[in-house]
Amino acid sequence: MKRSDGRASNALRPVKIERNYLKYPEGSVLIAMGETKVICTVSVTDGVPHHKKGSGEGWLTAEYAMLPRATTDRSVREHYNGKTRGRTHEIQRLIGRSLRAVVDLKKIGERTIYIDADVIQADGGTRSAAITGSFVAFKDAVTKMLQSGVIARDPIEGYLAAVSVGVVQGAVLLDLPYQEDLMAEVDMNVVMTEAGKFVEIQGTAEGIPFSKERLDQMLDLAATGIAALIKKQKEVLAQ
Repeated sequence: MKRSDGRASNALRPVKIERNYLKYPEGSVLIAMGETKVICTVSVTDGVPHHKKGSGEGWLTAEYAMLPRATTDRSVREHYNGKTRGRTHEIQRLIGRSLRAVVDLKKIGERTIYIDADVIQADGGTRSAAITGSFVAFKDAVTKMLQSGVIARDPIEGYLAAVSVGVVQGAVLLDLPYQEDLMAEVDMNVVMTEAGKFVEIQGTAEGIPFSKERLDQMLDLAATGIAALIKKQKEVLAQ
């Protein structure tokens, strides 16, 4: 299949990560994966939710939102409807689970880490971009905490990134933009550590069930993409 942007089936869209994007958060990043752009911020506060009080452990949680004109048509801000949509709940819980998978919460003490991922432009893969960018922002926040003596030990146990993969017109493709996602026979999001361990696999057949062989092809392609994203994270953090 010929892709609209001319990429190979196993190629990521151009990835740009700008650190320290905002003045006030402990960590902030603007990540662009193709035309998808997400602002990821990290805030650190003293205290933990009730279920963590007295445990000596911290907590990490996430919120996700999309600006009204992040897409071609304006959407209504969710708070106007008085409730958060199911998709939003799903994505922000995914972001929180993903980051917690590579963090030793005991090392941050009884503090809460808030990850905020705000999509300012959406063209597919927003949750993957949010996870990949949030990790970089969190890494910067941890560096500041270590330098200021807020924490004594690095709580991050490994690198983490996420990517989308799918089947479009019979071809397995990496990092789907919106138009490919719209046509996909199979749509999948994969979160993985640098060590090659899966944190989450979200896969759906949009009509025709897929085989284990096809699943293995998609996971192998996702692993290749995540390795490239982690390499990009390291390059950006080394600057």
